[in-house]
Amino acid sequence: MMQKKSNYTTAFIAIVFTFFFWGFVASSNGVLIPLFKNSFSLSQFQSQFVDSAFYLAYFVGSLVYFFVSLLFGDPINKIGYKNGLRIGLLISACGAAIFIPAAKMVSYPLFLVALFTIGLGFALMQIVANPFVINLGNPNKGAARLNFAGGINSLGTTLGPVILAYVLFGKANAVQSNTITLENVKTPYVILAVLLVLLAVIISVVKMPQIGEQQQGQNEILDNTVFPTSNRKNVFQYPQLVLGMIAIFVYVGTEVTIPSNMAALLKLPSIKGIDTNLSAKYISLYWGSLMIGRMCGSLSTFKLSKVMYNLLSVIVPFAVFGIVLYFNYLRQEDITDLYKYAVWIVLFIIIKFIGEEKPSKTLVLFGIAAMVFMLIGLTIPTEKTWLIFSNGVILNSSDIALFSFLSGGLFCSVMWPNIFNLAIAGLGKHTNQASSLLIMMILGGALIPPLQGKLVDISIGIHQSYWVPFVGFAYLAWYGFACRKILQKQGIDYDIKNGIEN
Repeated sequence: MMQKKSNYTTAFIAIVFTFFFWGFVASSNGVLIPLFKNSFSLSQFQSQFVDSAFYLAYFVGSLVYFFVSLLFGDPINKIGYKNGLRIGLLISACGAAIFIPAAKMVSYPLFLVALFTIGLGFALMQIVANPFVINLGNPNKGAARLNFAGGINSLGTTLGPVILAYVLFGKANAVQSNTITLENVKTPYVILAVLLVLLAVIISVVKMPQIGEQQQGQNEILDNTVFPTSNRKNVFQYPQLVLGMIAIFVYVGTEVTIPSNMAALLKLPSIKGIDTNLSAKYISLYWGSLMIGRMCGSLSTFKLSKVMYNLLSVIVPFAVFGIVLYFNYLRQEDITDLYKYAVWIVLFIIIKFIGEEKPSKTLVLFGIAAMVFMLIGLTIPTEKTWLIFSNGVILNSSDIALFSFLSGGLFCSVMWPNIFNLAIAGLGKHTNQASSLLIMMILGGALIPPLQGKLVDISIGIHQSYWVPFVGFAYLAWYGFACRKILQKQGIDYDIKNGIEN
């Protein structure tokens, strides 16, 4: 029995590293966008093709997987979870290596091919890793484990823009962004390729539990003892899934578009009026916000008393915030203005307590809170000073606008596992197909950022383009409300099942 637990722990640690790399690369795109925009003289719309190429790969890879599973059976059940992870890592390593010829040829399309290839490998890993994490133990704790893995993913997203910006720009105020050439991009992505290959080798030698059709069937039975499943023949007959696919599309697009257009927003004199080489710390804070929320959301993974849970729910967000500040400090950034973000973290903690770790309720509350903060960022007059924060540090209206936009990361943080859980609830034997369809809808990250970029180019400007994430959060809040009603009609209610024990 002890050996089985050891295997599960080792396997979980190995998989967590893949989550780290997904976040590292995804957030680094926010630094590549302004660099490519300057190097290739791109419009804001064209610069967003960086995200389009990366996230389009998730759609293409998942779509191919879905049709292959329909025609020939589930590929992962045939080759195994370990081989699926290993193949995905090697595909992504090949994509990172393509940065070398892309830089030599000064080819924007080839850079996009490189990012697409990286995303293709990540798509396969996502299809494998999400159900794998859920199945590594008690299914009732699956969402919490996914939150923990998501927290490690967010550590990658926090480090990504900081490390890449450091490699490209050096000290924050030492180098102007127009002195950076595409040759500088090669080194970090060669290192990434080596690390991905190394992780593939490690996974090859790590013992992993066999989780195939038999184990999934056991977990399905376990789930059915709590909630019933229907006998619908078509996966698309489940409204929670169909609406959940849209929710994943909107969620990923909203999560990505906020930081992807952030460098352009920060250039506005009414916000910060800074060059792109100084934007990395703010992009890092956004992705760090995701880590704050996910680490806090993973607390229910552990057996905690209610008192300890409540205490850690306050301590952990600020501890992770400290990590984000520390990494920016190491890069010799001026982090003084980031202290003000503590106000938004306090508000997040309060709203999280109200949500009570319940999927539907959390989605509704977080969606509404994010809408409010987007609205504040869009409408607050940016020329006024509002209050003294501490030690004479002024929190002015431009700070309130900027940090309200950045707080979208806090409220996005735990949406993925909640949407995922609600969307596949009660699907029984259709769960694997549903999972691939949900991963497919990561396509939102490829389409929504360019949509916001196009709105900037057409007329409304970068500031008012943040109505795009406002609309996204509105749908996510509605999905949380509507999905609970849908599931209750099927005899399922996660919101009365979850919670912390006294």
